[in-house]
Amino acid sequence: MTPRIEDYALIGDLQTAALVGRNGSVDWLCLPRFDSGACFAALLGDEDNGHWRIAPQGTDSTDTCTRRAYVEDSLVLETFWETRTGTVKVIDFMPQRDKAPDVMRIVEGVSGSVDMSSVLRLRFDFGSVVPWMRRSHGHRVAVAGPDSVWLRSEPPVKTWGQQMSTCSSFTVAEGESVAFVLTWHPSHSPRPKLIDPHKSLKHTLADWAKWSARCTYHGKYREAVLRSLITLKALTYAPTGGIVAALTTSLPEEIGGVRNWDYRFCWLRDSTLTLAAMVSAGYVREAAAWRDWLLRAVAGDPADLQIMYGLSGERRLPETELTWLSGYENSAPVRTGNAAVRQLQLDVYGEVIDSLRLAREAGLDDKPHAWNLQLSLLGFLESTWREPDEGLWEVRGPRRHFVHSKVMAWVAADRAVRTLEENPDLPGDADRWRAMRDAVHAEVCDKGYDPVRNTFTQYYGSRELDASTLLIVRTGFLPAGDPRVTGTVEAVRSELAHDGLIRRYSTAGGSVDGLPGGEGAFLACSFWLVDALWRTGRTDEAEELFERLLELRNDVGLLAEEYDPAAGRQLGNYPQAFSHVGLVNSAVDLAREDLAG
Repeated sequence: MTPRIEDYALIGDLQTAALVGRNGSVDWLCLPRFDSGACFAALLGDEDNGHWRIAPQGTDSTDTCTRRAYVEDSLVLETFWETRTGTVKVIDFMPQRDKAPDVMRIVEGVSGSVDMSSVLRLRFDFGSVVPWMRRSHGHRVAVAGPDSVWLRSEPPVKTWGQQMSTCSSFTVAEGESVAFVLTWHPSHSPRPKLIDPHKSLKHTLADWAKWSARCTYHGKYREAVLRSLITLKALTYAPTGGIVAALTTSLPEEIGGVRNWDYRFCWLRDSTLTLAAMVSAGYVREAAAWRDWLLRAVAGDPADLQIMYGLSGERRLPETELTWLSGYENSAPVRTGNAAVRQLQLDVYGEVIDSLRLAREAGLDDKPHAWNLQLSLLGFLESTWREPDEGLWEVRGPRRHFVHSKVMAWVAADRAVRTLEENPDLPGDADRWRAMRDAVHAEVCDKGYDPVRNTFTQYYGSRELDASTLLIVRTGFLPAGDPRVTGTVEAVRSELAHDGLIRRYSTAGGSVDGLPGGEGAFLACSFWLVDALWRTGRTDEAEELFERLLELRNDVGLLAEEYDPAAGRQLGNYPQAFSHVGLVNSAVDLAREDLAG
């Protein structure tokens, strides 16, 4: 039986990460980067596509641990197994790397004596390549093409090959331990220097304790906020500062459906809200690194601006289907790359400009070219904002005049005007951008608003609603007290509700996205409703919804992209940065004493 998405915990080294199930199995790991091929891909297929399970002997993949938790405010996972002969603890972590990524699994005896087993099934290139395994200096070495992985244990344990797997058996008594280290490196390079797993554990815990101590949020939701911030840090590619939208590809938005996308890239749409979350919690260095990644990624011709980029700003992200993988709970196809990279989404221009203004307001050092880049983006947007686009949700149907895209065009012009008013020495024509701002505002209020139902709609001329219109009040497009804002909040809350949570939009027949099937409630949108309720003075309702959302986190505080209230389970790629960003921003709002607007 396939574990539920929320059965997985996260470990990582700030360049890649792994998912560890409650059954003791690592079922997802891409090496050496988030966007590399997976050497463990059982998550999207079965055990034959690669996994590594350490658990008491006599248990199988359907048996789960007694309990698990992260060690304090870290990304070090402790999993406890209580058996009839004793209790054992497995410590899983990935130390911040020097040159090579390591996965470390330390098995410690807590009480009594427990017989343990380890089954390692390496399958490179998303489960499609079986490596050649050999022994070398007491270690197991797997090689196939460009990939090489070394497995060692301290102390050495009995190991043998079976059914294209590397199996081990050993016994740990109270006070004893066995440490396994899995190390990847390019197959043409020599083996990296061996690292002491016990020293690495101490260093890793110290690194996370030092990082977590920098959190400046001390509201009533500190535990949830800090865990979300740790998750965002874990999704950061440290060499460039880019933040992936999620660790995984192709986890379905509907079990058995086709809405399965690769999220192992960096989206511009996340930039403003991510920066706000980091800055509000005191992580200015991380905000600066994300801002710098943003500036590098979007440099060039404004007409070539993409909605997403690779970890280092790569632009080509071709979409491919991996036909040998059956998909999570048979939800096919499994995709790598993302064809949405070619879409026109006009809102990203506003998000980039808004992000850079927020960075300036937060006191981040200005980059000399940043303002000229914004002027260039504005110049392009001025001539294109009246065009239809694919919109925030990357629909694969026809282009339309999406209201959110137009609102973000207004944001771009508004932030430019405000920047020039506050910095008169900067080059730029404030009157020009003011005229654009007024034109966008007038058109949206005329064509994107339904006066009969008192709500903004999904796109011009539509009766459909869209949760992105909840952001109208956050952007400042209209004040919180405007009846059109409160009307929109009520309409979205009523018509897009899914057992009290919020869907992005309706996926009923003839849906705007051009795809069959449906999806769960989008968690970020539910956090946007929290924000909108708070901004319109309904603080008790905002807090009630926020606390319900907190209850949807799994036992180690993680959220996927969506939630299915009927089945009571998480859906979509996991863990999802946008969901955790929403949690942090909502918690910060709720901690404020004075209402905005």
